[in-house]
Amino acid sequence: MTPSELLIEEFSRIQGTLHRALKDATVATLTFRADADANTIAWLTWHLSRVQDDHLADLAGTAQVYADQGWADRFALPFGPTATGYGHTSADVAAVQADAELLGGYYDAVHTATVAYLGSLAAADLDRIVDESWTPAVTVGVRLASVLSDDLQHAGQAAFVRGLADRAGV
Repeated sequence: MTPSELLIEEFSRIQGTLHRALKDATVATLTFRADADANTIAWLTWHLSRVQDDHLADLAGTAQVYADQGWADRFALPFGPTATGYGHTSADVAAVQADAELLGGYYDAVHTATVAYLGSLAAADLDRIVDESWTPAVTVGVRLASVLSDDLQHAGQAAFVRGLADRAGV
């Protein structure tokens, strides 16, 4: 297995976990909050998709799927098209109101772009430095590991919240 194939496998696990959390979910389920300030499935899905879109587009030197393919317009959120969810307040989390089709569709579009980029990588590309503001400098491989870690955690959180919502009868 090549590094590119391994990365595609790992990013596909995010997609699988996310789709299980979204399956047959109503908007009420997607916006369920375990407490007044907890993240929702809708926000977690939007956020992890935005982070992956933002970071992978930067690595690939391409436009983000969110703005370029009209997803920002479809979501019609009260924050700009470059927002990824970092620093969002509880009110911002609540503002992400979307159905499973929109959330899953956007993630799938991001995943398609991700797989296209990952399929183009050679092993040596993973060592290319992309951010020198850290010590040690961040490479493509480190950035991909960071996105994978963050997104897998958020997909798992979405699955957990889905279980809570289902148990609460939402």
